[in-house]
Amino acid sequence: MLNEIYNKRILALAADIPHGERLDAPDASATAVSKLCGSKVTVDVKLDAQGRVADYGADVKACALGQASSSIMARHVIGASAEELHEVGAAMRAMLKEGAEPPRDLHDGKWADLEVLEPVREYKARHASTLLVFDAVEEAVDAALDKARHGSGTAPQTGTATSTGPSA
Repeated sequence: MLNEIYNKRILALAADIPHGERLDAPDASATAVSKLCGSKVTVDVKLDAQGRVADYGADVKACALGQASSSIMARHVIGASAEELHEVGAAMRAMLKEGAEPPRDLHDGKWADLEVLEPVREYKARHASTLLVFDAVEEAVDAALDKARHGSGTAPQTGTATSTGPSA
């Protein structure tokens, strides 16, 4: 039943997304869009000298599930490395698409809040919007790292990832 995925905790998270404004001068930005529902998440990142997220901003135009996952990301992204963020994204994809356990224990339980999204696994049409923030954050952090490695003096890289929704 859809009521299970739109529970009080998800709705509370969706209503309170930290870092809900775009950054003025990000190291990189990325946008992820769901073709299925039209949800869209744009994120900006600034990295510190160690390649960890030092600042984060997002513009979230998504359903309650996309908003809830964006809220959880915004609460924990500062201080995370690209490796950590890829690990969390992979764990979320595995949880939703392969029936894996939620990432409760990743990085000493830092990402345990993501277990609230576990019921979404039964609703394939909702996977894309739930995963948008992970796609965008991974792309933005990778672009920022690439920019730092190549010493680009150009404007921040902006990419767009499109999620096609549930896979067969």
